[in-house]
Amino acid sequence: QVQLVESGGGSVQAGGSLRVSCALIGYSYSDYCMAWFRQAPGKEREVVAQVYVISGVTYYADSVKGRFSLFRDNAKNMVYLQMDSLKPEDSGVYYCAARYASCSGRTPNFFTYWGQGTQVTVSS
Repeated sequence: QVQLVESGGGSVQAGGSLRVSCALIGYSYSDYCMAWFRQAPGKEREVVAQVYVISGVTYYADSVKGRFSLFRDNAKNMVYLQMDSLKPEDSGVYYCAARYASCSGRTPNFFTYWGQGTQVTVSS
């Protein structure tokens, strides 16, 4: 059974940085598509970034390009989302998601496994 365990997040002022981490437990993550979604109050869950681990192909939403970066630690089965130059509109609950053997989708319904979510709050 695949489990996703998140850590990190927190509160920061605009312009600051935060990092969130996600560990895939139970299987090697090399054949998985790993993604970060976020959800602000009253808004739909949206993809922020995703990576197909085996190929390294990475996608970033336009709203975070140049500010957010995905990193992987293959030895730990972990992906990290480094968030720099944060803006208040980046606030929300950040979720790690995973799907086996395909990375062709970017909607919440595409992903099979979800972490518990971690709060990111950016104040102006």
